[in-house]
Amino acid sequence: MSGADASGTRPRSDARGEGAPSGDATADDTPAGDLPAEGALAGDTTAEGAPAGGPPAESAPSGDATADDTPAGGPPAQGALAEGAPAADAKLLRAAARELSEIGVAIQETSVHATAALTDGAVLGALPYAPAEGYRAQRALLRAVTDRRGLGYAVAGGRLGGLAAKLGGMAGAESLAVLILATSLRLRITAVTLDHPELVDDPLLGRLIGAVGADRDIESVRALRALLRDRGAVRTLSELAPVFGEVLALRALLDENPLNDTAAWLIATGKGYASADPIIGLSNRAVAVLDTGEGGARRLELDPAESARLSSEGSLLGFLRNIGAVGTTGRMLIQSVAGPDGVVRHVVQVPGMRSGRPDNDSPQDLLGAFSSAVLDSGPYSRALIKAIDDFGIPPGAEIALIGHSAGGAAIMNLAQDLGFCARYTVTHAVAVGAPVDFKRPADPRTWIASVTNQHDIIPTLDGQGAGGCFDLHPGWYVVDYFDSTHLFPICHSIEHYTANIADDLPEARDRIDRQLTPYRGPVTRSQAYLLFDRDPHPEGFPFLTVPTYPAATSRGTLELPVRCQDGSALTAYFAADPGVAATLLEGTGLGPAVQVAGRALVAVHAFWNRRTSLGGYREVQLGIVVHDPWRPRPFRVWPDLVRRADRRRSGSFLVDSVVDTDTVSAVAPEIWGCEPSVAALDVAVTARSARIVAGGPDDTLLTFRGPLGPGIPAEAWDLVGYSRREGTTLRSCVEARGRGRAHPAPRARLTVGQAAHPMARHLRELGLDGARPLLCLSTVAHQTLRAAGVPVRTT
Repeated sequence: MSGADASGTRPRSDARGEGAPSGDATADDTPAGDLPAEGALAGDTTAEGAPAGGPPAESAPSGDATADDTPAGGPPAQGALAEGAPAADAKLLRAAARELSEIGVAIQETSVHATAALTDGAVLGALPYAPAEGYRAQRALLRAVTDRRGLGYAVAGGRLGGLAAKLGGMAGAESLAVLILATSLRLRITAVTLDHPELVDDPLLGRLIGAVGADRDIESVRALRALLRDRGAVRTLSELAPVFGEVLALRALLDENPLNDTAAWLIATGKGYASADPIIGLSNRAVAVLDTGEGGARRLELDPAESARLSSEGSLLGFLRNIGAVGTTGRMLIQSVAGPDGVVRHVVQVPGMRSGRPDNDSPQDLLGAFSSAVLDSGPYSRALIKAIDDFGIPPGAEIALIGHSAGGAAIMNLAQDLGFCARYTVTHAVAVGAPVDFKRPADPRTWIASVTNQHDIIPTLDGQGAGGCFDLHPGWYVVDYFDSTHLFPICHSIEHYTANIADDLPEARDRIDRQLTPYRGPVTRSQAYLLFDRDPHPEGFPFLTVPTYPAATSRGTLELPVRCQDGSALTAYFAADPGVAATLLEGTGLGPAVQVAGRALVAVHAFWNRRTSLGGYREVQLGIVVHDPWRPRPFRVWPDLVRRADRRRSGSFLVDSVVDTDTVSAVAPEIWGCEPSVAALDVAVTARSARIVAGGPDDTLLTFRGPLGPGIPAEAWDLVGYSRREGTTLRSCVEARGRGRAHPAPRARLTVGQAAHPMARHLRELGLDGARPLLCLSTVAHQTLRAAGVPVRTT
């Protein structure tokens, strides 16, 4: 994107009285348009690109800033042209739109007073005393609020007036105030088209905007359907984004739905955040209050790759890149920075919405993003307070808040929280791509910056976008720009905003960085937090919250039982050669093997223990399923095999075991008796398929892959294992909790490699090369407790 493409910022004054960066249009981007005729939108340009209303005045200024409102962005980028008359026209259009809005509000107030006088009980009660004069007065009032030559159908105010207004709206009656506000919105749309000529040059977009502006409902629907059919919903939203709020408000003002009138009125007058969606009128607050919770935060460590991406020096771009590194994963970051004066200050960096279900246990979900924008406080901002308190920032310390998208709305909620601002000194708040127009900091000294891309639909969700004509933030630094990337959601991503600020908005970047000077220095501490709607249970609660005890091993002292907080597993049962199975059981005191149709039942167990108290590791085991060592019961063994581990007598004698970490290989013989070897392992289990590979490409032990077939939902299965250590039989249990599936007709196949490893050799001897399992038990996500092996006497 060129510097000229990045132009289009409208100057807004900040706390120092300086303007935000102003943009410059290229020769190809020089649109023009005259004031719209009634019911239509202007936007036609001459062949030369001059304004349709005539040539610009000779003294037209470059850009739309006055001498006292010089853009902080400085001169246009090399090769860019001055904005000239189109920018001046846009400024005039917005000024006219603002004046019409004020007139509409004044007329509405007049309508309320006239309706109140018309329905005043005292006036009605005085009619018998002066019937002629009273009748003329009442008739004049009635005509004023119902006659098209007066205020239009302008009954308003009070219960009776509100009901009458809604009934009139459903019947298509319109007030003068509504018509004036509609004209104001049309002027705002026309002003935007001067910066975005594609809105009227594009036939489909122009057709839709024109139909909405002319109040042609059927044509509007047809135009929208044609646009969606041609470009899809995402591209349609992207291209309409600069005028999205105005188009919706105009449609809501002129339609017959009384439920969305208030939202349209707020958008058109800039009096506040739209209280309902402008399409059907569903209350925004009614949806937002569904997002409940006191907020919660838990410390977590970023993985090494993420930590390496964090900036070691404080700067605007560094903080934005940190937000990109943390990602929309339900997390946020707090850093301490030693400023140039040696004072340690703190920066709260907050990402946007987390992908996934609309409502989950994270405040960064869709519902949380919605409530953060609509409400003054929500689980997101409350979770941020929990994280900040845990970080240990001392009272009165200086804090800068940086947020993207829903995170921008959440940090502005912190900035306007009186209690939070009384505890800490919020010096700066920078919101990027966020709907924050109607949020106000509690401390007037807080410096606020808002950066928005005009093709990003998210910042317009509060009803104010590129067509806004109200100076809502005389003390803010607002950068409202557009670039050549019009596609949403690409233009909304934190990476895209960071690139724009770095490459295309250098003056805005430098201006914000100058304000953040106290936070420009070495980062002395970084801490990430996982956020929740509510304080989470202790990790693993209640299953993993069990007494632990230390066990001395060759690798140091370990805590037992080993607790797996997140893992997956697969057990595949095969019918194998009974003679080989009997040979493998000789001398163990265990046996005989459980049989199916005269064949020995053999199990291959595979685990991917992603997070355990012993570290993450994978493991593959080969076991022969055996009866109760003391009382073999051929018929009762089947119900025994599905009992919980603490009641089970049967189990698997572990013939071979392979793990992928040296630590587990070293401690396993001391804890469980088995002696695993170390090899490369790949264990991937889903609800429908499995892929298990043991060994490398040149020495593959086994491969088990393929579809698992239909699954029957069930609880995760416990495992009971028997092993031998120095002539003693050990019994160990793996207790599991989670949702599993039983696959009675698996279609996956086991392939045994040619490696000389004992596991591969035993599988070949058992006749399992190329075999399909009889049954598979899978768990995609579970928790486990694995206690130490206990010696048992089997002879």
